[in-house]
Amino acid sequence: MHNFSEQCLDLARSLLSNNLHHINEDGSVTPAPDEKSRVDEPGHAALAIGEYFRASGDVELEGYDLFDLSARCVTQQAFTDEASENGLAYAALGLLSFGASKERNLVWERLQEPTREQLDACLMARSDHKDHFQAFNIAKSVARFSFGLTKKDDTGKVIDRFVERIESNSSAGYCNDRPEDTCGVFDLYGPLSFIFIRQALQLHANVHLKDRKLPKLRTFSEKYLRMIPDMTRQDGLGWNYGRSVGAYGQLHPISMILQSMRDQWISPEKTPLYLDTLKRLFQYFFVTYLDQEKGDLVIRDSDRNTTPNHTTRMANFDAARYLCQWSRLAKVIGGTLAVPPPNKSKVAGRFVVFDKSHRKEHGLFLYRDENNGLQFQLPLIGPGKETTSDNLAFPHCPGIFDWPVNQYLPVMLPELTFGNSVVVPSYYGKNCVTGVGLKKSFYLRFDQPDLIQTNGDFAHGLGSCQVQWTFAEGKITSEFSFKVKNQATLDKMRLALVIGSPHSMYRMGTTLRQGAEGLRANVEHDDFQAKWSSFETVTDNDEYRGYAGNTHYIQYLVRDHPLVMRPGQQYKLIVSYEPDIAFADE
Repeated sequence: MHNFSEQCLDLARSLLSNNLHHINEDGSVTPAPDEKSRVDEPGHAALAIGEYFRASGDVELEGYDLFDLSARCVTQQAFTDEASENGLAYAALGLLSFGASKERNLVWERLQEPTREQLDACLMARSDHKDHFQAFNIAKSVARFSFGLTKKDDTGKVIDRFVERIESNSSAGYCNDRPEDTCGVFDLYGPLSFIFIRQALQLHANVHLKDRKLPKLRTFSEKYLRMIPDMTRQDGLGWNYGRSVGAYGQLHPISMILQSMRDQWISPEKTPLYLDTLKRLFQYFFVTYLDQEKGDLVIRDSDRNTTPNHTTRMANFDAARYLCQWSRLAKVIGGTLAVPPPNKSKVAGRFVVFDKSHRKEHGLFLYRDENNGLQFQLPLIGPGKETTSDNLAFPHCPGIFDWPVNQYLPVMLPELTFGNSVVVPSYYGKNCVTGVGLKKSFYLRFDQPDLIQTNGDFAHGLGSCQVQWTFAEGKITSEFSFKVKNQATLDKMRLALVIGSPHSMYRMGTTLRQGAEGLRANVEHDDFQAKWSSFETVTDNDEYRGYAGNTHYIQYLVRDHPLVMRPGQQYKLIVSYEPDIAFADE
């Protein structure tokens, strides 16, 4: 993997060369046009610089003194008025990258005494979190002990607390990032937590702690590791459901694979599978998100968008950091990426259980059919703080089944409005069942004894729903059966179909897109007597761009006049899709 290592380092050098000049004299970061800076950007920049130093050994880049730049970023982050534990954690690990003790750390020597005192106070301030922010507390603990700010190393206890929270908030051992809410959120921040903790332990002055804690972390991290090959599409698209995916849906899975290979968590017989997955993930990242001419990472433009909390500057520094890590890890792993593709079944479907209790169940249905290229991720998770389409329970497959970023639309799902209650058959289930049906079809079936509103709250006493998705030979059938507990008036029902396309410039030739015949949607049964509306063109509307490419049209299946729904009667909607699947360069 020597060539891969060199390629990663060259790309990191290019990204940093194009972004270091955005770091100001005071260590703040100048935002990209039409964007606002994040308070933790100096910390992200400091860690990217530190990782580059570890990977290359260079002390200068493009005429910039890396020690000086890093010291400025750390100083800015330490004195940030707004609390930013994640920024402080990134800055602390960036500082540790130059040496695991103050006495041998050249960046620490550049820090002025007020900065050292402020950093001491910030790192000594202890907090506790139930979400992925606990990973940042672990990094702070590593820095506290490694810099000699405390003689008592509490990193082990903070890790134990992190693991205890996982076990208490998920019956299957996955990270629930909003355990205080009715609906659990199981998304990309789970893998992020383990990747960041593993990186922090690698920089810990006490090397023996890593050996003691890795087996416990491995138990949970491997659950995500096993998902990655099944999630990765043939063209290399990785994690693509939930918030904050896009470029990070490629970066995190690649990092997890390489960290696991370095730690020898992947058995020899599974190595070809993960190397093949790694190769496809990286190629998709390289072609889809990197501007080859300028050497920049592009996360938003006229075709594509991402969540507001991901700025262009932060993403570029994060990508440079990850590329430096990949370069180092690839050297340690050795071997070659030139491996024959693994033998695996061409058609497969499985349901990953995230959490199962007497009240609700969460999980992820993964399906692929390599005969026609169709592959998707259907999540059954909570909506999170912001209600968007990212977490809805429909087949996520950019190019075929698209959705807009930062917007809520009932994509492929019937949304029912009863007065002030707007419900959608998503977010949670009961009695989740998956299996093989007629003609080798795969199905996912679940109940909702209580309907759930679009914000994730239960609509107690209103009604119930049964849902079944069936997948067979390129055809997808969705069936929704509603019942009300008391007579109720349905004010409106709507279902949205979103038609998008891959990026017009940054795309793989093998990336999926809709052919001339589109989704070939067919309403097979409709007790709501809804009608298709005209296509709404949103090509030039910046609010409807997707993570991968632009959104062009939205069409609604709508009933816009009241319907009196009676108890004991079933109201069913069955919609089938047989998408015309093509490839980007056809």
